[in-house]
Amino acid sequence: MEMAVATPVQTPEDRKEAAQRIAAEMFQQQPDWVTFFREVLGVDGLVRKLFASPEELAAFEKTPEYSEIQQMLARLRERGALAEGKEPTRVITVRLPKSLHESLRAEAHDRKTSMNQLCISKLLHVINGEFVPEEAEA
Repeated sequence: MEMAVATPVQTPEDRKEAAQRIAAEMFQQQPDWVTFFREVLGVDGLVRKLFASPEELAAFEKTPEYSEIQQMLARLRERGALAEGKEPTRVITVRLPKSLHESLRAEAHDRKTSMNQLCISKLLHVINGEFVPEEAEA
């Protein structure tokens, strides 16, 4: 699914509208959620092309248009599994305290989902930068 921004869009309002419109057009094609994420929200995706600076991206992530794109992604994820073979998966190892692990396990159980699905959902959401420590923990 090739997406291109046809003409340069100048104002932030124009860019927000373009991001939402193009994402909605792609959503109508019912891609798998990984393809939608990659093409719309991924590192080389539409949103990062339209909002190139970290400040512009952070501002866009607070808009109703971004929220609508996140809702589209959530609806695609509800449909089920990844499209096998379209994109390789990667595994990460995260060190976390036992109490946090237990909390995630309980939340996954309460939501009747896997820890993997819960963690992916949490990773897809924007977080407030002030809650992220600047120094990496050892």
